[in-house]
Amino acid sequence: MSEVEAIGPEGQAALQEKVARIIDEARRQGATASEVSVSMEQGLSTTVRQREVETVEFNRDQGFGITLYVGQRKGSASTTGSSDEDIRETVAAALAIAQHASEDEYAGLADPQLMARGLPDLELFHPWAVTPERAIELALECEAAAFDTDPRIRNADGTSLNTHRGCRAYGNSNGFIGSYCSTRHSLSCVMIAEADGQMQRDYFYDVSRVGEELASPASIGRRAAERSVKRLGARPVPTCEVPVLFSAELATGLFGHFLAAISGGNLYRKQSFLEGAIGQTLFPEWLTLDERPHIPRGLASAGYDSDGLATYAKPFVEHGRLLSYALSTYSGRKLGLPSTANAGGVHNLFVSHGDEDQAALLRRMGRGLLVTELMGQGLNLVTGDYSRGAGGYWVENGEIQFPVQEVTIAGNLRDMFRQILAVGSDVERRSSIHSGSVLIERMTVAGS
Repeated sequence: MSEVEAIGPEGQAALQEKVARIIDEARRQGATASEVSVSMEQGLSTTVRQREVETVEFNRDQGFGITLYVGQRKGSASTTGSSDEDIRETVAAALAIAQHASEDEYAGLADPQLMARGLPDLELFHPWAVTPERAIELALECEAAAFDTDPRIRNADGTSLNTHRGCRAYGNSNGFIGSYCSTRHSLSCVMIAEADGQMQRDYFYDVSRVGEELASPASIGRRAAERSVKRLGARPVPTCEVPVLFSAELATGLFGHFLAAISGGNLYRKQSFLEGAIGQTLFPEWLTLDERPHIPRGLASAGYDSDGLATYAKPFVEHGRLLSYALSTYSGRKLGLPSTANAGGVHNLFVSHGDEDQAALLRRMGRGLLVTELMGQGLNLVTGDYSRGAGGYWVENGEIQFPVQEVTIAGNLRDMFRQILAVGSDVERRSSIHSGSVLIERMTVAGS
């Protein structure tokens, strides 16, 4: 079996054997508990610009992350080497760190009874037999379609095709060893339009576990060009307070901020405006946010979390009310709560939505701002204050009037969440967060 062929289901047994070997070595050197993560990854990335090949990159990596415990003391070390000597030295390094670390009463492995068993087949591994030559052809085809869409497309900012495959294994001294293989493929195009002395850029992309299911290169290129041309003539608007409609692509970020605010690490560090919010009504009563970790081919699907606990479907918000934080074993102990099997993050968040598409939401909004671009990192997670540079389109009488740039939108996430009027049926599926466009009743738009 070649090294390349080993990155697939046929190589999982070897990965699990490596994990078991490291756990045995840790026990031999005196660790009272241990956990090990092993990964092997390989990828091809191709970028073209202005009808010329800019980069072709192939990468292949492996890594071993080793965490050891000596009582309540914890030490971690990592290596890319897999020889017996590499493993012995890395285990010794982690053990030395643990012996000099301070005791932490919350440190340690998760309850053995909570470990995942009988892992589901989530259909995450679909290798794409695309050669570098074919990857270049597809990227050039995508960019050519963009140039052919409109004569105002004068320049390109890069069209990239990426294909990735990897296998990961995790195990600990409580007897759990799990592994899975996955693939991820994407094609993106960024184009620049020019007219009347103004230049505007925009993009389009697609991502999938299955390379053959990506949108066609021509359609991606056309969408990137159309979006760029549509931005021409953008200008600021006077400062005002109006409804704001976040496009589905950007609405996922709003709910990403929510997940950060309910994550255990931010909560026990007292760095979240949602500390102590369990049981509070944060959203309209019709809104539900639930995790579905076992969606076949889901971009964030997983049978176990980073602690080895079995993942499971659950609501974080039901009828607008916050039911649960997103906790790992460690953060749960710090907060006096059980783990929610979310070490490493949330696996596929679904936002409930109505049957109105974006056009219907524009009509409902009447007058306001459709946001299609955000800039900067203007979020204070401690207070929930939100302020971002934005671009998009001004709307009057439910119809787009002209593109907007150089404005800032501002509010507070608590207010923004409560003032959600609707979530559209145009659900964004190229993300681990599935949301449609989000209409917010009122925000400050600071412009000219």
